[in-house]
Amino acid sequence: MNVSNIPRPLTGGPAESPHPAASFSIRADMKRVERRQWWLSFSSVVVTLLLTMGIVSFSYVVFLYQKNSWDGVNIHAAMRSLVAIELLFVVYVIYQQLQIHRFRLHLVEQEEIFRLIGENAADMIAVVHVDGRRLYNSPSYQKWLGYSPQELEQTSPFEQIHPDDRKQVLAAAEEARKTGVGRRVEYRVRHKDGHWCVLESTASAVRNAHGSVEKLIIVNRDITERKQLQEQLFLSQKLEAVGRLSGGIAHDFNNILGVIIGYSEALQQKIGPDDPFREAVDEIEKAGQRAASLTQQLLAFSRKQVLEPKILDLNSIVNDVEKMLRRLIGEDIELRTILSQDLGRVKADRGQIEQVIMNLAVNSRDAMPCGGKLTLETSNSVLTEADAARHRYVVPGPCVTLQVSDTGMGMDAEVQSHIFEPFFTTKGKGKGTGLGLATVYGIVKQSGGYIWLESESGKGTKFNICLPRAEGVEEEAVRETVKPARRAAGPQTILLVEDEPSLRKLTRRTLVEAGYTVLEAADAAEAMEVARRSGSPVDILLTDIVMPGMNGHELAGQLSPGRPDMKVLFMSGYTDGAVATHGVLKPGTTILRKPFSRDTLVKYVADILAEKRSGSAPEENAPHSETHEYSI
Repeated sequence: MNVSNIPRPLTGGPAESPHPAASFSIRADMKRVERRQWWLSFSSVVVTLLLTMGIVSFSYVVFLYQKNSWDGVNIHAAMRSLVAIELLFVVYVIYQQLQIHRFRLHLVEQEEIFRLIGENAADMIAVVHVDGRRLYNSPSYQKWLGYSPQELEQTSPFEQIHPDDRKQVLAAAEEARKTGVGRRVEYRVRHKDGHWCVLESTASAVRNAHGSVEKLIIVNRDITERKQLQEQLFLSQKLEAVGRLSGGIAHDFNNILGVIIGYSEALQQKIGPDDPFREAVDEIEKAGQRAASLTQQLLAFSRKQVLEPKILDLNSIVNDVEKMLRRLIGEDIELRTILSQDLGRVKADRGQIEQVIMNLAVNSRDAMPCGGKLTLETSNSVLTEADAARHRYVVPGPCVTLQVSDTGMGMDAEVQSHIFEPFFTTKGKGKGTGLGLATVYGIVKQSGGYIWLESESGKGTKFNICLPRAEGVEEEAVRETVKPARRAAGPQTILLVEDEPSLRKLTRRTLVEAGYTVLEAADAAEAMEVARRSGSPVDILLTDIVMPGMNGHELAGQLSPGRPDMKVLFMSGYTDGAVATHGVLKPGTTILRKPFSRDTLVKYVADILAEKRSGSAPEENAPHSETHEYSI
């Protein structure tokens, strides 16, 4: 039996088994079949010669010598002998053919097994000659890369590899040829449709009878999705780490800014408009307010800011900010809005959603220095399993989509991978803080939504924001205004607890000037001792939330049982978990963030005391929780 009679695989070139033991078994069976077939052929020649010699000798005696003495018995015996030999040979031939057929079936079964492995393996398997010729390509190449076996045979194995990765692949192949041991390598390969896939490849060497490497068996695995998940995880961890750091810094910085802004306001009250130092004081106060705005952006990115979630209509918000956007982006940029008529509602903080739209509009404006088109579009959509496959952090379900697109310069893949990182900017020095898109990312995530972008260099950018759809009627937006500070209506005592000495000193001075009696403490333990020694009742507990040791909420719980008429007012740059869950306060709670102005502090203290006297809610504020806790 010749090797050429073995059935070939249905695709590609000659089948090569990547498993040494399996390859040895097939070759051993093939040699056994060949030996049997050679022995059968040799035996048939020998038997044919014997039969020929018998017939010749019989004919020689009978016909040549014409001997009558050759009786019938001897002729019959000779004929029987020849027939017996022929029958034995036939039996032997049948036996050998059965054996050969059995071995061939075994080979076909093994061949079918390896064919099924090659056709159904998730990995791409290739056999390449040392000179670079493709000998076999498994059908999975067409499944993962789109190339048919015929297309692959007409190209070099390195033609579809990314130019930046070709050098390391060539080095790995050369190393496998020399040492006979392949190493794992990752590289990019161009799909037939043009996009790049990431493959993980291992090579095994096949040696010939002389011990030289003759072929390379290459197993490739598509790890594009795994690499994307790794990048998403890395980015998420990096953003989380930076968020924790920036959130902590912003919280502490708010205390410092509170002192700066507070004393600036105090100087403004003492210095007249014509004083030569008034302008300097005004600039200090403005700089403090700008710094406070930056800390709010850091808190938004770190998802630790206080939110007031309400049922909102995105169409209403887009309409409200449209006029402002037209002034913001300039006359050379066309603003277009496409609003869905039956748009669903979302539950989010109105001010923060407005901030998202403004930041994205500014980003688009900067990407179109020579003008262009900015489009805001709202629509109802449903996140599907396909969306979850593309963006692994997405949970399928109904949502409302806000799409902000521009015709600007666009972004390449490298810029897109860093676009939501804080302090990352492509603008020139002094032209951006790098917090705009980081703030957008934090707000969307804290609102329970998702954001991703689509962009190419020179083809513009499209941001997609998906917020979970909410049931309910849109709540009317109430803009909070601060009235002039009101003085105390009578002798009122406030227990002030703040661990930052400068802010505690400023807050005490502001309240004393407003006519209140102030007891102060640096922490919860000192506050409990001060309250115990004080002979007068405490009307308001004004306490920071995050303090060393016992926090503000626990302190309120310790003091309230013995003082049922005492109101509690919290101060914090962002809410603590004792007051809010995941940074969102309970509905109906009044919110005022640090750093706060002197007028705002006095106003809220007066409102709480007015509620205490009348039993009604403070002016211009929503109803409060039953514990009468407020946040500043």
